[in-house]
Amino acid sequence: MKKLIIISLWGMMLSSCAISYKFNGASIDYATTHSISIADFPNMAALVYAPLSQDLSEGIRDLFARQTRLEILRKGGQLELEGEITDYTISAMAIAADSYAAETKLTMTVHVRFTNNVNPNESFEKTYTAFQTFDSNKLLTDVQEELCATMITEIAESIYNDTVAKW
Repeated sequence: MKKLIIISLWGMMLSSCAISYKFNGASIDYATTHSISIADFPNMAALVYAPLSQDLSEGIRDLFARQTRLEILRKGGQLELEGEITDYTISAMAIAADSYAAETKLTMTVHVRFTNNVNPNESFEKTYTAFQTFDSNKLLTDVQEELCATMITEIAESIYNDTVAKW
């Protein structure tokens, strides 16, 4: 009988314990921080792909909207993100036996300024770079949209991790 009581008590203790995990990784104190302003990221690179600026800006906003409860503003947020696309280049990568490029590398670089008006010690400026390679037999115009989407996702996640996830 004593064993049954101990087992029952042990079972109740285990069932009353709860472990909570947040998979979005955000470490935001929502009691003090309610909003983030994400400005448009203009394309200042020499090579211009017209939709890149808007796609990057919206990609960052979408990620913060999905992963946090922060109100997304264009300006005046308690957290502020702004910056510009500083480089968007194409370069030859692997050289084939016939001395022509077998692969081409597309690179995007974004300079970001993050201002935390709640905790100014967490503010920073940083440059993020992402690249994708593609077969040189393909035209950039045929693969550009897909490659840019991948690079935008990578850069947006890095910005998110550095600003609110603190990874």
